[in-house]
This record gives sequence, C-alpha cells and structure tokens, in this order.
Amino acid sequence: MNPDQPSADAVSRSLEPDAIVTPNPWQRLGQFTDARIGLGRAGISLPTNRSLEFQLAHARAQDAVHLPLEIPRLIEDLNQLAALENAPQIQRLHSRAVDRTTYLQRPDYGRRLDEASRQQLSALDAQPADLAIVVVDGLSSLAVQNNAAPFIAALLEALAEDGPDAWSLAPISVVEQGRVAIGDEVGELLKARAVLVMVGERPGLSSPDSLGLYLTWQPRVGLSDASRNCISNVRPAGLDFAMAAQRLHYLLREARKLGLTGVGLKDRSGETALEGGTGIQNFLLS
Repeated sequence: MNPDQPSADAVSRSLEPDAIVTPNPWQRLGQFTDARIGLGRAGISLPTNRSLEFQLAHARAQDAVHLPLEIPRLIEDLNQLAALENAPQIQRLHSRAVDRTTYLQRPDYGRRLDEASRQQLSALDAQPADLAIVVVDGLSSLAVQNNAAPFIAALLEALAEDGPDAWSLAPISVVEQGRVAIGDEVGELLKARAVLVMVGERPGLSSPDSLGLYLTWQPRVGLSDASRNCISNVRPAGLDFAMAAQRLHYLLREARKLGLTGVGLKDRSGETALEGGTGIQNFLLS
C-alpha cells in the first residue's frame, strides 16, 4: 500500500457532510430565527439538506394557498368555545370569487360578498353591536384552520376584563375566497361599530400559517387600508395568541375612545415594556 495514498477510512471521513459543507459564521444565529440564514455551502452550491428544506418550505407555502379551508371543522371548533355557547349562529358566507382561480386572478371579487351572502346577512336584521368578527380564508387556509379558534378564545378572554356587557358581538362570519376589505361590507350589513377581519396571510418560506388581524372602525364599503390597524404573524411560532389578543384589546378600547382606526390610531400597547420603566421616552413612540 502506498503510504502517501489516503486510507479508505480517511476518504470516507472526508466525504461526510461536516467535511464537505463549508460552514457559515452566521449559522449559529439560526437558533434564534426561522429565517434562512447561515446555510453554508458545498462548493458553489447549497448543501443538499438545505436545498431539500427549501423545496419542502416552498411546497408548504403552495399548499397553504391552494388547499381549501375546511369550513365545517372550523365552525365546529368555534362552536366549542365556551364563551360562544349563547352567541348567534355562525354565518357561512362567500365572496364574488366563485373559485380559487378566480380569487387569485381577480382580487376585487374577493373584496365583496356575492348576492346570496348579502341577502343572508340582510335577512338577519341584526341589532347594532360593538364588534363583528369575520374569519376569512385569504391566502393561507392553514393559518385560519389552526389559529382562528384559539385566537378568538384568547380575545374573548381579554374582552371579558372590561366586564361581561362591555362588548356586544355581532354574529361571527366565516367567508370563503375573501380578502381583507370584505369585512367592511360584512360589518356594515351587521351594523357593527367595529369589524375584526382574521385572514390567512400570504405564506412565506418559514411561515405558511401566519394569521393577520385587521381592525376597522365604522366599517363601510369603499374604505382603504389607511382606515385599518393591522397585527400580523399571529401563530404559535410568531406572536402568540395571548399577546395578540391583548394588543387588539388595547386597539379596540382606543378606537372606541377616539372614534377611529388606521393612521390616526397608534399601537402603544408595548410602550411601557419598550421604555423599560425608566421614565425615558422612547423616540420611536413619540
């Protein structure tokens, strides 16, 4: 055997992943974030496992957009919430987008109810209420399926802090093929002072299940996004349900006090935490 020739064991060890992949100094930061950082490289390419992880994340994002929301299961989950035992029947509605293809190609159709849904809400002859909750599939059915019921439970618990009669609720609506602005029409028909739209956000490669919350005061057809406040990334791996509910509770109380939402309403719910109790005003919040 040639002493200058590497042994079979040495060759084998040189082909192990740790030896082939050139590490990235940022790799250790991956424990703090789901972002794709510090992936390393094998030659001029991504390591095989990182490439496969990307393909899996991309497939999950596509599934989140195209898989239909299981409406009966969602309604069953909502009906099991103790705080909703005596609530009005959940309304199942549909936008003007007749199918997913139309929904993706015509965003304007997703912003308005179809005629049957309009008539359904009009026939309720709903009494004025403080808040209408509208659950919309949006661009991620996974986000709504997994997170809508737990968040509503956390929100109702937060609202209960103001007393059992402080917030009256309109019937909860579940809308298929909808977008954020469809809540304006629903809230207007239900005579609600404020509307909360819970919608599946556009999925990312590390967050296919992110739920967005959009709050609008005095909803009516034709409002722009400047009239809304948004809380995003509500999910167990992002902004947890309890924290999101507390932030929304703060915005609701401020909206009722000021009579508005949107650019005129700033979320200062975390001001004390950011200032650290030092009495020094944080310039980002002034």
